Amino acid sequence: MEYVDFLRSCGVASRRCVASRLLASSSFRSNGPAPREIAWLIALLILLVEAGNCLAQDVATPKANGADRKPAVESKAATAELIAPAKPAIEKGLKYLALNQQEDGTFSGRGYGRNAAVVALSGMAWLASGSTPGRGPYGEQVGRVADYLLEHCDESGFISVEGAMSRGPMYEHGFATLFLAEVYGMSPRDNVREKLVKAIDLIVRTQNNEGGWRYQPRRADADISVTICQIMALRAARNAGIGVPNETVDKCIEYVKKSQNADGGFRYMLQGGESAFPRSAAGVVALHSAGVYEGKEIERGLAYIDQFLPQSERRGLLSQDGHFFYGQYYAVQAMWQAGGERWNRWYPAIRDVLVKQQQADGSWLDPVGVEYGTAMATIILQMPDNSVPIFQR
Repeated sequence: MEYVDFLRSCGVASRRCVASRLLASSSFRSNGPAPREIAWLIALLILLVEAGNCLAQDVATPKANGADRKPAVESKAATAELIAPAKPAIEKGLKYLALNQQEDGTFSGRGYGRNAAVVALSGMAWLASGSTPGRGPYGEQVGRVADYLLEHCDESGFISVEGAMSRGPMYEHGFATLFLAEVYGMSPRDNVREKLVKAIDLIVRTQNNEGGWRYQPRRADADISVTICQIMALRAARNAGIGVPNETVDKCIEYVKKSQNADGGFRYMLQGGESAFPRSAAGVVALHSAGVYEGKEIERGLAYIDQFLPQSERRGLLSQDGHFFYGQYYAVQAMWQAGGERWNRWYPAIRDVLVKQQQADGSWLDPVGVEYGTAMATIILQMPDNSVPIFQR
């Protein structure tokens, strides 16, 4: 039943990814080896679940608590029209990152240029453009990112760069693991799988009793901000065919739901605190990553986020808003999954703000660093392209 539950929570593209991997391999490895006959059976089940899901979408488009929800796949023409005003900005941003990447995959010896999370997010920006290691306009750059992160994965599976500036090692580990899971799903490599499995196992081992994660790789306290990084990495790994215990996901769902305040927003830690836009966007995406797409928690969370529709005339420079990119990175994912009028309002608003705030050299400013701001901005702007499995509907 674990496979069935997992498959039902996946998007169509994710099921196809797992199915193709099964059919191309001599065995299916999740929590242990299985005969090829079982692999074929599971692959067939995946395709049947996909077919049933597509048929159900043709018959009726579901509505969650009366909310307007769009079909999972919009027309190419509509997507092209939506993203067209951002295309020049996206290309300038991706080129800026490529021109400033060093041979080892980092960006500079100063600030956060060597931070594993910043390097990984830059890799995610290139993945979102369609490049994979060795393939596409930024294939070389993506390969450097993968090599850098693999180099800094120790025997325990922990990915962190000693001496690099950091806001918490588990942020680095979560974003780095997410990137490696996406790379493995798009371009399977044995050396990636080996270290990815270790990195996922570390996340599973360090989940605390509340169901969340904190700054260090140990079972201590937890906060919603670090937790979202870990559950996204776990979901990406599952999408790529790496086993993740259901118990870990269920505990995370319980933790995130307990973190929601009466106003629909999310507090930083269970001990109490007010809601805020960035962590509330992260809370909704955490539930999405755990396979929860409908219900009162989702609707209340989306309603809370809706209050913070980006409006350029009400904001100063993005660099003055310390968590701007963090919040918008999760908000655009939340609204993309919600679809309908929420998405149709949100994306043009954030698109126009970001295009307006891009620097002449193609970068975006942020207190964490220009590479971080540029990576986040280009990921956000490319969301309608639906290229990266973890972001897909």
